[in-house]
Amino acid sequence: MGPGNEESPSNLEKTMLPVPPPLPVNLSSRFYQRRFSTSGSNNRGHCCSSHSINDSMDRLLDEAYRADVSILTDDGGVIYAHASILGNASPVFRSMLKQQKGRTRGKRLLSISIRGVRPEAARIFIRFLYSSCYEEEEMKEFAMPLLVLSHAYVVPQFKQVCESWLEQRLLSIENAMDIFQLSLLCDAPRLILICHRFVLNNFKSVSATEGWNAMKESHPVLEKEILTSVIDEDSRQKEWARKANDRKIYEQLYDAMEALVHICRDGCRTIGPFNKNLRDDCEPCKYMACKGLESLVRHFAGCKMRGSGGCVHCKRMWQILELHSRLCADSDDCGVPLCRSFRQRRRKQNKKEDMRWRILVKKIVRSKSISGAPFFLLEST
Repeated sequence: MGPGNEESPSNLEKTMLPVPPPLPVNLSSRFYQRRFSTSGSNNRGHCCSSHSINDSMDRLLDEAYRADVSILTDDGGVIYAHASILGNASPVFRSMLKQQKGRTRGKRLLSISIRGVRPEAARIFIRFLYSSCYEEEEMKEFAMPLLVLSHAYVVPQFKQVCESWLEQRLLSIENAMDIFQLSLLCDAPRLILICHRFVLNNFKSVSATEGWNAMKESHPVLEKEILTSVIDEDSRQKEWARKANDRKIYEQLYDAMEALVHICRDGCRTIGPFNKNLRDDCEPCKYMACKGLESLVRHFAGCKMRGSGGCVHCKRMWQILELHSRLCADSDDCGVPLCRSFRQRRRKQNKKEDMRWRILVKKIVRSKSISGAPFFLLEST
């Protein structure tokens, strides 16, 4: 349309197509549950044209129009299919059909067999090769044999769907060992890891199932590996508990160092002022460690055995003071008693004892994950 023939807004409104009605609520077909919705990739199930294509592919399979392949199942039934579709979906089918064509020249129908699974699973599998769709109820019942088929015939899209269903919806105490063994046979690394963790976390319940007893008889090596994993997991749990307890102790020491500086610098209402005149309206102490230091400091101040070194409580106080001196950034201007003396005494310590203190200081600092250390802590020791 040229510039001189532009229509006015009113004419455009008259020529515009009407707004289409809303789509029906039950738009999806029987096989609307698609791979794309479970794997998180592009979900073409919302496109009407995709539904039409899927319905056409389903009808092509059901009606067997110009089918050139007969698939034999365990019940003696036959599924009629198309070599071009099977060969395009699975390299294994492509190789089998190529061999069949070389042997049976002149015959119209090629014949292949799907054995070892229930006929319903074989039909669901073939239908997926046509339309990339499946029914939810069928997947709940046949996810395990479908995983076997998708692995055996190298259909990675469907294999991913089956793994997702087994991992997220179907894994339970009763079938954990069956799915675990199947994932090993079908080379499904993520499912193997999920099942292994599930068995370790629920070992007592899983080991009482029929699946576990059957596994013991058929795969004793796998049983030994799982038991070894259980022992290793128990050791790891104990190690984690030990490290968590150590980290708690380091955090308590860190809090004690903060409280000690607070007591000597500001004075504390809990333990009493140190050369400070506290106001009556002064707020209560916010350092929880002050309550723990109170009895220790009071004992240290009046203990008669302190000089002889025979008092356990005084030894602990000496250690706290020395630890502070190693964390203190400026011992020359520090209000904590003996801070400078401990720093000078450090020169006379042997290397082994000095290294122990250095390791302790590093662990205390790391336990708090310090991003900006308080003024009395060194950035590196």
